Amino acid sequence: MATEDSSGPTPGHWQDCSDVYDFLDQIRLRPGMWLPGGSLPHLQSLLTGYRAALAVHGVEEDFALWPEDDFNRWFQERRGVAGSLSWAVEIERGTPEGSTPVEEFFRLLDAYRSESAQLREPARVAPSKRLPGIEYMDNTFVTLFRRRQLLTDAELRLEERGFRVVHLAAGEWARERDMHRAFTAALRFPDYYGNNLDALNDCLGDVACYGPYDDSPEGTGLVLSITDYDRFAAACPQAAQSVLDIVAGQARRAAVLRRRFFCLVHSNDPDIRFEPVGAMPVMWNRDERADAERR
Repeated sequence: MATEDSSGPTPGHWQDCSDVYDFLDQIRLRPGMWLPGGSLPHLQSLLTGYRAALAVHGVEEDFALWPEDDFNRWFQERRGVAGSLSWAVEIERGTPEGSTPVEEFFRLLDAYRSESAQLREPARVAPSKRLPGIEYMDNTFVTLFRRRQLLTDAELRLEERGFRVVHLAAGEWARERDMHRAFTAALRFPDYYGNNLDALNDCLGDVACYGPYDDSPEGTGLVLSITDYDRFAAACPQAAQSVLDIVAGQARRAAVLRRRFFCLVHSNDPDIRFEPVGAMPVMWNRDERADAERR
């Protein structure tokens, strides 16, 4: 039973994990929540997704749990097995009586980490420093803000981390063409910009995936910060939804190309809602996620 003096891992949010072993510790604490039926192939699928995310975001991290990597080789030598079956399947097949596959995996993982001279515990780095801006890209590329000060604080943090923040004032957009003019001016769209949503998709895609038209320094990545978006949504609801959908779609394309692009959206209306954009939800920021926190 855990006590107040326990120095072991405690349940937390996966976004606060600094590496794969932090992530595995969260699974160890609550295996029933993470692994339906205690399935190790399911665990391996989670780790495959984790490894793919590292590649997409260009994060360098020691990762020994790929089927052909160090843990699998160590496991095969320890158990005296060889072949193409993964560690997940082999552990499930060879779990001793009185144990479970999940318990056996973590016992073996602890032994591997203890014995491996090559796998020293890496220095713990806060996720925000290890991967700047990830808090605005993990679940959605469009994050809502009610309080202007929270938005300002977020902009300052991002600028300190090297992001270029582009400001847009949606309270001045009474018509769709006002929005197009603002995007054109802020992002220096070319003269041939067509002032329609298809053109916005094309030109914003160029900026998100390849860099600004005016070759301005981009640094860590590019952030759109749009204020008073509720006013534009009231005046042009369909266009307001489409703009966010375009932003999210191009942000996802940019992530595949290892570029960081996302959008912070301020709304005076605490109850504003949007349909999912880019197949992802439009979510409130962490400090205002609960309805009561926006009042």
